[in-house]
Amino acid sequence: MSATHEVFNQAPPLTGFTTADDPALLEALRRDGGGWGEAEVRALGARAGSEEVQERARLAEAHPPVLRTHDRFGHRVDEVEFHPAWHQLMAEAVASGQHAAPWAEPRPGAHLVRAAKFYVWAQAEAGHGCPVSMTYAAVPALRAQPDLAAVYEPLLASRAYDYGLRPPLGKRGLIAGMSMTEKQGGSDVRANTTAAVPADDGSYVLTGHKWFTSAPMSDVFLVLAQAPEGLTCFLMPRVLPDGTRNAMRLQRLKDKLGNRSNASAEIEYEGAVAWPVGEPGHGVRTIVEMVNMTRLDCVIGAAAGMRAGLRQALHHTAHRRAFGAELIDQPLMRNVLADLAVESEAATVLAMRLAAALDRSEAGDAAEAALRRLALAAGKYWVCKRGSAHAAEALECLGGNGYVEESGMPRLYREAPLLSIWEGSGNVGALDVLRALGREPGVLDAYFTEVEAAAGADARLDAAVARLRKLLGELADPDRAQVLARRVAEQLTLVLQGSLLVRHSTPAIADAFCASRLGGDWGHAFGTLPAGTDLGPVLDRARAKEEER
Repeated sequence: MSATHEVFNQAPPLTGFTTADDPALLEALRRDGGGWGEAEVRALGARAGSEEVQERARLAEAHPPVLRTHDRFGHRVDEVEFHPAWHQLMAEAVASGQHAAPWAEPRPGAHLVRAAKFYVWAQAEAGHGCPVSMTYAAVPALRAQPDLAAVYEPLLASRAYDYGLRPPLGKRGLIAGMSMTEKQGGSDVRANTTAAVPADDGSYVLTGHKWFTSAPMSDVFLVLAQAPEGLTCFLMPRVLPDGTRNAMRLQRLKDKLGNRSNASAEIEYEGAVAWPVGEPGHGVRTIVEMVNMTRLDCVIGAAAGMRAGLRQALHHTAHRRAFGAELIDQPLMRNVLADLAVESEAATVLAMRLAAALDRSEAGDAAEAALRRLALAAGKYWVCKRGSAHAAEALECLGGNGYVEESGMPRLYREAPLLSIWEGSGNVGALDVLRALGREPGVLDAYFTEVEAAAGADARLDAAVARLRKLLGELADPDRAQVLARRVAEQLTLVLQGSLLVRHSTPAIADAFCASRLGGDWGHAFGTLPAGTDLGPVLDRARAKEEER
């Protein structure tokens, strides 16, 4: 071979690592009652970073799902075909309990351990996390109808992934989806026009169109439709108990920016059969349980994406030389990488704190439930929004190599905006923060109790808390409240992240975060941490290896 084709100054393939090699994650598990699950999280993280799973992740997106509306004889089938890699990823996710383990095996720390598993596994491939997340979220909503929950919950919690169009009660395990969005309403689900007409046997017949239904190949769905009593939640199976196909027609799959391994569809209900879940006319109240669970997974998924992007950037810059030295040893690049590491850890520590709050609220802790209500709404807004900027900067660390599909960075970059859009894009999240503040005054007491556990530890954090209190006071003016909503959501999240890092992270991480995000000594792009920031410990922590602990 000609010498001009000698390959040098290129990073080796990044495989054979573990996504659980993450101090912030493991410390959160041990701190908040999930230490019993650490071995399982470590094992799953090793699988996620294996060459085998990394290849499956590549194949799942490279071969997106295909809709088959009819068979070769002209019969309507409404089936979605996936590459085998998708089913293999789904089978491992379900076997590890990411889809429902805390509901089937409740114990202190169960939701935290499940969140940690979702975090380490999502770093391999994010698309199949959608049906996994929706199945996890469907269980508490379904419990609003005890007779249906008694029948379906054991199958939703089963660790058997049983793909295919068959009557749900005859399968070894089920996957759940939800179908809310309509083209005329979007996030305003009360504008839905799908009609639900009661039948004599207690079921309802639904007719209408859903504009965006993710994971339409699921076995059962929670669906919103207008019953005579008002907007109501329903359980709709794809296959009816007698084995016939329910009249839900998949019109087309969406051609999406990212999340390409996962199918999303427009669906027509032509007299589809469904059963009511919860009180008729109160469908939003019923399904909001599902929405809140999937919003938590949006935060976890965004944190996972940041960690995956940071890993790629660290790996590349540790092996790439320019101007006589490895990139990772050059001051400007070190600032960029450290800034990315600080953002990543802030997202991770918040995501795990929200999961711990879920555990405690499920155990009856009202203060933790109030904290979760406000912090989840604000955190979903801010962390998911930061995910896109983080992915762009991490990709840029690889330069042109990162812009090439084979690097995996374009997949990460395309995925990032989804988490900011799913379950309500920016304005929806910011308005939900206002709703929580206006209707549930106890949430602020719970929030400040948590934040002020770090009072006096960092003057910049204390000053940010004072500014936040003043900003919240401005919401009393209804004309200003909506204008300030995004700023409020942002500051609520940053102050909480600062408090968590000051209490639980290393001094270098906490100092960098408070100086930049709270103290204002920061530019408008990553890589603008203040001069004098101790970057070495930040990067050492980001690059921590299993054998060092």
